[in-house]
Amino acid sequence: MNLRLLAWIVLPVVGLILVGWLAIKFLAFIFGWIVYLAIGAAVVAGAIYAWGKVRQALGKGPTRRSLPR
Repeated sequence: MNLRLLAWIVLPVVGLILVGWLAIKFLAFIFGWIVYLAIGAAVVAGAIYAWGKVRQALGKGPTRRSLPR
């Protein structure tokens, strides 16, 4: 078998495997960060929601106990 023919067959297959492997690693990295940021945003939103509920539960007006802003 001619080496040039072997190179025309094997090199594209190896290249596709390498590109596919790199794409999977890259997408896993990106989606991992998206999940990480979504969890962080949910925690911050929950804290803001809870802070508002605590302030509301303490009451309004001059008799309200003071909380730092």
